Amino acid sequence: MNEAANQSINVVGGSGGGATPLPPRPLVEIARLGKTYPTPVGPSEVVRDFTLHVRQGEFVCIVGHSGCGKSTVLSIIMGLNPPTTGGVVIGGREVSGPGTDRGVVFQSATLLPWLSVRDNVRLSLGQVRPGAVAADADPYLDAVGLPGQGNRYPRELSAGMQQRVGIARAFALEPRLLLLDEPFSLLDALTRMDLQDQLMTLWEAERKTVIMVTHDVDEALFLADRIVMMTSGPAATVGEILAVSFPRPRRREEILSTSEYFELRDQVVGFLEECANVRA
Repeated sequence: MNEAANQSINVVGGSGGGATPLPPRPLVEIARLGKTYPTPVGPSEVVRDFTLHVRQGEFVCIVGHSGCGKSTVLSIIMGLNPPTTGGVVIGGREVSGPGTDRGVVFQSATLLPWLSVRDNVRLSLGQVRPGAVAADADPYLDAVGLPGQGNRYPRELSAGMQQRVGIARAFALEPRLLLLDEPFSLLDALTRMDLQDQLMTLWEAERKTVIMVTHDVDEALFLADRIVMMTSGPAATVGEILAVSFPRPRRREEILSTSEYFELRDQVVGFLEECANVRA
């Protein structure tokens, strides 16, 4: 039985006859999630019985082959895509649509080109702080390494800088949950590593709960507390869950110098190769 299927919380009797206090309820509860799309040749089941609990302040990465339904699961958590079966509960409330309790960063920054960088961030900030002025966005830009860039427009920025603005915009919502859909996949290797380090710094400061979809095994090992490995589709689900126990704050060079890193990497890569062989 995998970890996802064994996450129920029970009251345990103590030796004195009393009950042991319940552990804190997970911030995110995903229960038997499924998604099926109609097609001209019949229903196409993309995800089946996806179950996962995510604790407050935890950083979880979801990995799997292209087309296995990783982004479908994330879009359901975002509230952009209704599930066919099951559901998602965040902080005790069932997800029925988008909300400011979730900050989202996509593969591309999706900034509004007619607004300045500062106003792009202020637009998000205004959803949770009515009356916020443009200058209120500056601390978020400073936090992602863009001090003094607020008056520039998206077209004047590199792809990496635009994605920094996207991250700042997500943090400006002060969300309970941060959802990242392969946010660094379109960037060159050096910029990607730089933004991974920046994200780690931000996360260490605020310890927001994060669910991130990625194809990059090394990225998942560097960032995550747990890695959720999805089986290949159709009807993809949680295959295995791997705990990543490297101490925090993490330093890339220190992690890469350990044998544990390569053992964990072999486990993830081995799982993905096995799924590829099954799919073939």
